[in-house]
Amino acid sequence: MPPSTGRTRSLKEKLAILADAAKYDASCASSGTTKRNAKASGGIGSTEGSGICHAYAPDGRCISLLKLLLTNACIYDCAYCINRVSSRIEREAFTVEEVVDLTLSFYRRNYIEGLFLSSGIIRSADHTMEQLVRVARTLRLEHRFQGYIHLKTIPDASPELLAEAGRWADRLSINIELPTERSLTSFAPEKSSRIIKSSMAHLKTGIEAAKRTPREEKTGRAKPRRFAPAGQSTQMIVGADGASDLTILTTSRTLYTSYDLRRVYYSAFSPIPDASSALPPAPPPLAREHRLYQADWLTRFYGFELSDLEGATAGGMLDLEIDPKLAWALAHREAFPVDLNRAPREMLLRVPGLGVKAVDAIVRTRRYRRMRFEDLARLTPTARKAKPFIVLEGWQPARLLDDAALRQRFIKGPSQLDLFAAPPPPIAHTSTATLPLAATTVL
Repeated sequence: MPPSTGRTRSLKEKLAILADAAKYDASCASSGTTKRNAKASGGIGSTEGSGICHAYAPDGRCISLLKLLLTNACIYDCAYCINRVSSRIEREAFTVEEVVDLTLSFYRRNYIEGLFLSSGIIRSADHTMEQLVRVARTLRLEHRFQGYIHLKTIPDASPELLAEAGRWADRLSINIELPTERSLTSFAPEKSSRIIKSSMAHLKTGIEAAKRTPREEKTGRAKPRRFAPAGQSTQMIVGADGASDLTILTTSRTLYTSYDLRRVYYSAFSPIPDASSALPPAPPPLAREHRLYQADWLTRFYGFELSDLEGATAGGMLDLEIDPKLAWALAHREAFPVDLNRAPREMLLRVPGLGVKAVDAIVRTRRYRRMRFEDLARLTPTARKAKPFIVLEGWQPARLLDDAALRQRFIKGPSQLDLFAAPPPPIAHTSTATLPLAATTVL
């Protein structure tokens, strides 16, 4: 437990300390669970099956869940963590009852629709995990709370506690922390990559077993046994070690395929007080975190392989000025232009500016008529980004693909707006001489 400060803090003071301490965890997802409501249970709260509507802080973090640490005291000394045992910070801890009361109070005031709960390691992994499980169990059984619960599990905890956590939580997550075992050993000597992956395997087994094993309800209808219906996720810190973007993405791909993760979250390293000299003095650009998410999306939903991304990197690092799909297209101009009226879906997904929904809409539309650029512009707001890479009825990219300065056209530098300037004239769809390509991060 945290050391005594000489006085007892109020619940509000505890909340300020422990909610702030939880901000470094980006993996507070709340999607993909089963649909539940209080009308059926006679309790409190609900989910809509697809998760919770998020609100976002200025730095992009999700704040729609009540996001807390049970305690910021910890017996581990992970160099990158503000809550490490050697850190000189204010320490505090909630009781199980306090977290339960806060969750219900915030929910009744319509501030939140669920709970994301993590913790520093106190006494032992099993003791800490047991406290986290007690919070979820109390909410579910004593208060019939039907809202979303995401528990950050402790890798060293016993399989029995992990199994019980899955019974009460919608999603479980175990942070892999760093992309290589060597980095984890260097910066977090008390943690083991082998144990973390073993715990992930236990969760995967429980999730798969729940899907296969039905349970009989009073109605006589069989329903799947409940175990973390929203799956499991993890988080990696970006920029604390010297791992390249390609190394990070390779680790992510292994985790997705080996443990059936719903998401891998990337969190840019934040310098902390009294930090180890082995850590970088400055954070990586936030654009790097953003590019990793985009590359992650390409391998999961756009049919890209890691070998494709390797050709779009420099020294294993993604381009910070343009998104990875555009970088790939510029490096493989021989594959373009793509005829949107003829090309297979797999090739449409490789066109910069076309997302999955836009591609599916193109495939549906061209069954009935040949598409023109005006049709594409109605389907996606980033149609102009695709212009140099596509052929449509009435549109040919001419020599745009041969333009050595094409990459630069997608990079928009900072500029001061002129309040008295006339609006720019409309751009003719068939003209290539005056085609300004706005910078965008849409894939």
